[in-house]
Amino acid sequence: MTPSVRLQEMIRVIRSARTQGEERGIIQRECADIRSQFRQGDNGERSHSLAKLLYVHMLGYPAHFGQMECVRLIASPRYSEKRIGYLGAMMLLDENQDASLLITNSIKNDLSHSSQYVQSLALCTLACMGSAEMCRDLAPEIERLLRASHSYIKKKATLCAVHIIRKVPELAELFTPSARTLLSEKNHGVLHGAVVLITELCERNPDTLVQFRKAVPELVQIMKGLVTSSYSPEHNVAGISDPFLQVRILRLLRILGHNNDTASDAMNDLLAQVATNTDSSKTAGSAVLYETVLTIMDINSESGLRVLAVNILGRFLLNNDRNIRYISMTSLQKIVQTDHNAVQRHRGTIVDCLKDQDTSVKRRTNGRVITVIHSALFHLQSCTGTVTCPCAGGDVRDETVPNLIQLITTASELHCYTVHKLYRALIKDIAQQSLVQVACWCIGEYGDLLLKGECEEIEPVQVTEDDILDALETVLQSHMSSPATRGFALTATMKLSTRITDNVDRIRSIVSIYGSCIDLELQQRAVEYNALFKKYDHMRAAVLERMPVMDKNSPGHTNGDTSGEIKEPDTSKPKPVEAGLLSEPASQVCDLLDLLGGTDTPLQLSPAPTSTPTTTSSADLLDLLGGLEITPGEKFSLYRKIYMFGIITIKKKKKHLKIQCDKQTETEVTVTLIASNSTQNDITNFTLQAAVPKSVQLQMKAPSGNVIPAHGLGQVTQTVLLNNPNKASLPCFRFVQLSFLLN
Repeated sequence: MTPSVRLQEMIRVIRSARTQGEERGIIQRECADIRSQFRQGDNGERSHSLAKLLYVHMLGYPAHFGQMECVRLIASPRYSEKRIGYLGAMMLLDENQDASLLITNSIKNDLSHSSQYVQSLALCTLACMGSAEMCRDLAPEIERLLRASHSYIKKKATLCAVHIIRKVPELAELFTPSARTLLSEKNHGVLHGAVVLITELCERNPDTLVQFRKAVPELVQIMKGLVTSSYSPEHNVAGISDPFLQVRILRLLRILGHNNDTASDAMNDLLAQVATNTDSSKTAGSAVLYETVLTIMDINSESGLRVLAVNILGRFLLNNDRNIRYISMTSLQKIVQTDHNAVQRHRGTIVDCLKDQDTSVKRRTNGRVITVIHSALFHLQSCTGTVTCPCAGGDVRDETVPNLIQLITTASELHCYTVHKLYRALIKDIAQQSLVQVACWCIGEYGDLLLKGECEEIEPVQVTEDDILDALETVLQSHMSSPATRGFALTATMKLSTRITDNVDRIRSIVSIYGSCIDLELQQRAVEYNALFKKYDHMRAAVLERMPVMDKNSPGHTNGDTSGEIKEPDTSKPKPVEAGLLSEPASQVCDLLDLLGGTDTPLQLSPAPTSTPTTTSSADLLDLLGGLEITPGEKFSLYRKIYMFGIITIKKKKKHLKIQCDKQTETEVTVTLIASNSTQNDITNFTLQAAVPKSVQLQMKAPSGNVIPAHGLGQVTQTVLLNNPNKASLPCFRFVQLSFLLN
């Protein structure tokens, strides 16, 4: 390939390459030639060489060495070179590169150029890749061009102003006066840009929104002119006069009329006219009608107009275009909550959509209207797995299991009934994995209630310890059980070791088998449970005690809430647990901390007070300061184990510890602990120690102090950094098990 080869010839040669290697060779030779052309200075070939480099960039090859050439060409006095230079800047530069700052002065000069075409190049480039600094420097120039005499420049300046507002919102007020005057323009391009600019201004500033509500009559007149105008080849699209401008105006009217009766009344007649006179047989007409429906439903429109909007959506359901049917079903889903009777008229059409071959349309149809639920369930029997979520079985969503478990824990009066029903379902069929997981969890938690055989709501049944273990072992050995289900079953088996009396040896044998399981998660559980049986058997009852009631808004809940509070337990109804947990020797607590990862510094626990009762609430054990009466200057210690996620506030008797997850990535978690004291006495010598599993590295920064002032006049903060160098799976790392010792 010779140095003088033209762009078209280079493209032809590259396309004729038979292999990837041959193409790379051609590109490398041509890039070497382009570099030599750049080094030769002003030889008349620079713009031609940059054009070839831009094509190379489009093919995905490196072209960064052409950035400075773009800067030089932009500064050239020749239009042909400026055009290639600005095109290269839009493709090769962005706001994060220093080279982009070098063209700011050139853009400013070109914005004042006598040629509208040079001004246009500068406007397009600024709107494409202008940084916040460039926008601040050049905003006055753009505001000046909004008042230019050429419609060609006004159109581009308007869209450039939109970019500036998005980059630097505080500059919005600069363009507000000019934006209103642009609505009087006759050029559709300028009008389109003006509507986009006003929409951006109204969405960002409520005061500007109030100001532009006065322009509603003017927008209505523009829209009426488009609807009633005669045929115009320049603006006509499938029989609709400039549907792009119509859609933009309807979106702006929707913003201006939202929750405002005056603005809504001014546009009601227009919306009725558009809804009745627009042809929906073409895609352009359907787009205008769809925006009209959204506007009608979002403003304070008349009831008759809302019925007309629902009827339009009903016609959309009969359209052959599946995309139109899909957006119609999506809109009806939102409308049914407020205009139920209007949607009822199209019940038959909605039910017919269940027969649609498109899965997306079926999914939007299923279960959206309560009155057609029975018809939906009938059709779901023949649907594919992606649509059968309402039919439960194996197609329920992942969050169903934890949500159902949370509901079960809160209904304490139904625990006996629930465990009996789920046990019967488990021995009948183990194919439905979600149901099996919930059943295993309940059997592990409430297995003692199942063994009693006393349940008023259902017929009593005698269940032995062997029967329960046989059922769980069947789940563990079944080929239908997923790894997650086996984990539920193994944990349930382990928990039963504290709820039964005669088969503990059998449970120990079952658990030991899975210590060499090929599934790492199951193997890890089994190894930890074996350790509880052997080295830490004295703590097994406390570790495996019944789970407390779950707060629906607690951190980590699947509904997405990120803050919660561990509530103070009801002391009027204490629940017995294993005695002497709080009075364990210091060495035993240190052993447990070692099991979770260990620390280099031995932990010192104060002797348990002699007044500590032998039984206490399991919820009390979750409270960091439960059961303690602190006197001035007294040192206190308690072991606290949590699962870190979101924000947790632990409080008892006016003493608080807030545990907040500030930052989380795949490998790191930053936790901030904030302790405060609302009692009448200061808490002195405050220290905090923590331990984590061995797979996680712990770094505790120095606390802000060691005295917590009384009456909530101050607080002590401490930052804890957790590092996950082995990149354990995110769900495991999210719920990092922390063991705290508070002195």
